[in-house]
Amino acid sequence: MGVWTSYRLRLKRKQCQIRAFRKRRELTEIANRTEAIAPNDILCFSTIRNECIRLPFFLNYYRDLGVNHFFFVDNGSEDGGPTYLADQPDVSLWSTDASYKNANFGVNWTGWLQRKYAHGHWSLVVDPDEFLIYPFCDTRPIRALTDWLDNSGVRSFGVMLLDMYPKGPMHSLSYVSGQNPFEVADWFDSGNYTITRNPKYGNLWIQGGPRARAFFRDKPEKAPALNKIPLVKWNRNYTYVSSTHALLPRGLNLVYDQWGGEKASGCLLHAKFLDTFKDKSVEELKRGQHYANSHEYRAYHDGTNEDTDLWCDWSEKYLNWRQLEMLGLMSKGNWA
Repeated sequence: MGVWTSYRLRLKRKQCQIRAFRKRRELTEIANRTEAIAPNDILCFSTIRNECIRLPFFLNYYRDLGVNHFFFVDNGSEDGGPTYLADQPDVSLWSTDASYKNANFGVNWTGWLQRKYAHGHWSLVVDPDEFLIYPFCDTRPIRALTDWLDNSGVRSFGVMLLDMYPKGPMHSLSYVSGQNPFEVADWFDSGNYTITRNPKYGNLWIQGGPRARAFFRDKPEKAPALNKIPLVKWNRNYTYVSSTHALLPRGLNLVYDQWGGEKASGCLLHAKFLDTFKDKSVEELKRGQHYANSHEYRAYHDGTNEDTDLWCDWSEKYLNWRQLEMLGLMSKGNWA
């Protein structure tokens, strides 16, 4: 990387931090329990809107993994989610009615909270429909993973977003609050992925899966990115620049390759395709608050009806993390 490129990336990082600092004014504190955070606690950050139906399972899932404290930014929910979260003893909550799009799709809001509260902590940034799977997650808490990463001198942990879906029309099976979504959506694409390297940030760019073949079949290059770096040993000088797809400093994005082999990696099981999907896509299309004039939600809206079925003959039923490793979708690296 040349001197000029390095300078431009440092400038970009500073601009992102300044923007997050300014956007802090848009946040209203609802419940602040950060005084209970211990020095080694693992923190989780999420921006939500009308996701109350998902919250009970989301919180219990990550509590069981070993997350100690949750930070939520609620962007104008009308479904009772803020009231539910404000009553949770391990949740700190802020609200805003400001533009999600103008806050770099929520990155500025959570970025400010990370800068203020997450310095020195392992920080996990996920949406309420994303569930972290990592090597040995069935027997080892997330603390075992972060301790091993610390001892290995690794500051960031990469994952692939794995879209999960039911067999049959997604609207034919009802999801209820508190339910494990993967009792309903337990299938995924084991192949059908493309990988390129982003020359600017150095991260791998992954696309494909059911969204590419069902909603972007004519323009697969427009399909959503599936590469994410949600788990980072946070430093106040770090910043996300594109959702959780890329960070600065640039070295945090090198989460797969290492000398002599590959780094450990995981997956985020993505529980987007439930019976709530159609209504959610209509809502988000009307709001117009997503990337590239909401072209992703426009594709969902145009491509979804009561009979939409993402299952195909090449679909694979989810079993466990070892299955995903055998398929090459994640790796335990040299973590024994």
